[in-house]
Amino acid sequence: MTSDRVAHTLATSEHLPKSAGPYSPGVGFERLVFVSGQDAADPATGKVVSATVEVQTEQVLKNVQAILEASGSSLCYVLRCGVYLTDIGEFEKMNDVYERMFDNHRPARTTVQVAALPSPEMKVEIDAVAYVP
Repeated sequence: MTSDRVAHTLATSEHLPKSAGPYSPGVGFERLVFVSGQDAADPATGKVVSATVEVQTEQVLKNVQAILEASGSSLCYVLRCGVYLTDIGEFEKMNDVYERMFDNHRPARTTVQVAALPSPEMKVEIDAVAYVP
């Protein structure tokens, strides 16, 4: 039995904290980049920033951006995002930062409230799918 494996690339960046588990921050396949759920960890310290959803959302999207840039893409080429909030009551605050960070670009998106995220201080996690122009 032969396996026809298609090559994919792992997207990493020195501008990110280390992954918390056995996964890649991002995987490229042909012209697509799949970004794993990112938290608001500061790359310099590895610790989650601030207690506010606004500051965390900005850091999360900066982490997503770093992975995309390492893959030859950027936020303006994101096709879809998944947003996970521990409190849907903070949707508007998260959304204001999300809108600012994406500027005029509007990827498809799902936003849900979750019971918990991997670290108790995390308020938001975002994953993404983008393309490389």
